[in-house]
Amino acid sequence: MKRTHLPLNGLRVLDAAARHLSFTRAADELAVTPAAVGQQIRALEDTLGVVLFRRTTKGLELTPEAEAGLAALRAGFLQFEESVRAMQAGQSSKSLTIAAPRDLTAKWLMPQLAEIARADGDLRFILIPSDETIDFTEANLDLAIRWSEGPGEHEGEALESDGMVTIERPGGGIDTRIGWPGCLAEDAASQVRVSDAGLALDAAAEGLGRATVPELLARADIASGRVVVVGAPKSSRFGYWLVAPLPQWRQKKVRALVDALAA
Repeated sequence: MKRTHLPLNGLRVLDAAARHLSFTRAADELAVTPAAVGQQIRALEDTLGVVLFRRTTKGLELTPEAEAGLAALRAGFLQFEESVRAMQAGQSSKSLTIAAPRDLTAKWLMPQLAEIARADGDLRFILIPSDETIDFTEANLDLAIRWSEGPGEHEGEALESDGMVTIERPGGGIDTRIGWPGCLAEDAASQVRVSDAGLALDAAAEGLGRATVPELLARADIASGRVVVVGAPKSSRFGYWLVAPLPQWRQKKVRALVDALAA
C-alpha cells in the first residue's frame, strides 16, 4: 500500500480500541461516538481485507491478524510523535534568518537587531541580501523585509514611517536630483543614478544633489545631522513590509521579532 493511501485515521482508532478493548472507552479517548469508532474499524477491515476484532462472551478480543501488526503500529505512532517534536523544536530556537535589502540592513535593520539582541543575549541572526523573488523554502528564511505595495502572497505587517523624504547635505549641495530604482516618478529622469536608496542617501550626504528616499531608511542620518530634510514628506504607495509565509509567520520567535521591529 502506498504511503499516500495509508488509512491513518483508521489506524489511530485501531490503536485506541486495542488498548482499551472497548469501543466505548476508545470513543471517550478520541472524543467521538462509539458508533463512529465502529464505523472506522469496519472501514479499516474492508481496506485491509482482515478481521481485527471479535466479540466474545468476555467482551472484545483482538484477532491474531490485529495482534500481528499492533507492535509495529504503536512504534510507528511513536515515530510520528518524535517527528512532530523535532519539527516543533525550531520554534524554541534562538536563531533567525532574515532577508532584507542591503541598504535597509545597513541603515536601519542592524541597529534594530543589535538593540533586540542586547535584551536577549542568546539570540542569533543570519542576514542575507534579498530581492523581490526570494524563495523562503530554498533560503530557509524565517522573515523577509521587502520594499513593495503590500505583503503579496504572504502574511505581512508594514513598518511605520513618514513615507518619502527629500534630503540633502546640510548647507546644500549640487542642484540636481539623485535617482534610484523605485524612486518617485519625478526623479526617474535624474542626472545622477545609483543602484539603491541607500546609495542615493549617501550621494546626497556627500553633496551630489538631493535625493527622495524612504523616511525609515534616512531616519538615523537625519537624526545625526548627516543630512537634512527639504520640504514636507511625500506619500508613496510603496513601503517596507515584514513578510513571511503563514507557517513561519505563526512561529513564536518570528512573531516576537515582528513585534519588536514594528514597535
